[in-house]
Amino acid sequence: MDLGVVLPTSGPYASVKAITRVAREAEQLGYGAVWTYERLLYPTAGATSGGRPQPLPDYYASTFEPIETLSYVAACTERIRLGTSVVNAIFHNPVVLARRFATLDQLSGGRAIAGLGLGWMDQEYEAVGVSQRTRGEALEEAIGVLRAAWGADPVGFQGKHYAVPSSAINPKPVQRSGVPIVLAAMVPAAIDRAARVADGLHPVAFSYESLEEAVTRFRATAREAGRAVADLRVVVRANTPITSSDLGGERPFLGGSARQIAADLDRLVGLEVDHVLFADGTSTTVDEALRRLAELREAVPTARWRTLA
Repeated sequence: MDLGVVLPTSGPYASVKAITRVAREAEQLGYGAVWTYERLLYPTAGATSGGRPQPLPDYYASTFEPIETLSYVAACTERIRLGTSVVNAIFHNPVVLARRFATLDQLSGGRAIAGLGLGWMDQEYEAVGVSQRTRGEALEEAIGVLRAAWGADPVGFQGKHYAVPSSAINPKPVQRSGVPIVLAAMVPAAIDRAARVADGLHPVAFSYESLEEAVTRFRATAREAGRAVADLRVVVRANTPITSSDLGGERPFLGGSARQIAADLDRLVGLEVDHVLFADGTSTTVDEALRRLAELREAVPTARWRTLA
């Protein structure tokens, strides 16, 4: 397994300078990937999901665009992988999205990872004019368009939600099989979708038990679908604090001091997790965030580290 970090594209110290500094120092420390995420809106009247109020942290009030940010970071780094965690695929025309990811892959020399999701905020769905009722099947079709666009020309696609007339669509990704797609999923239907159509599962680490359940289902469904399970990735997102000292009480899984997190990572070895990315929203300065990343790097045995392939 290797580790990754979410770039400061929003929050108290989000800036071009902070983004490039974290990306460069994460690469120097040996982290496997840096990640960005998408937030279209910060509703002034409050966010809802399925009509129910949903707290939205203040740091989402301004968020850099994910793929554009990674394209800039590509020019500032050499080896580290560049991923989205996540882009909500059906908020975008899939041909345009395919070209943007392919361009990022070209600019970075084949380092792009397409972390895709569906989003949850009612107001964002309203803003882009997309139905939540058919979002699952639309996502599967969008992935089909992405894969077609990244494949050999001429490209064509005909579905219920998207149609692409026979065309040449370029540039193509550097990575021969296309940009790897990992799907954000925790509920059974979404996990099964990832097992059928994606290159990997991208769950949030709410607990070890929820991760174990999700990973087990993902691999079982993929096996039933006739897919090569060994070729599929598991990329875990930890929305947990990295602290300077041990946390007591009911400590969140993959949260706490570097020593505590390293112990939690040991538990994931048996699940054959490929990558764990940290989205620590508790640091108030870029210096503090980088100090904690360095402590975590030191706490995890070197033998555990490798480049996310």
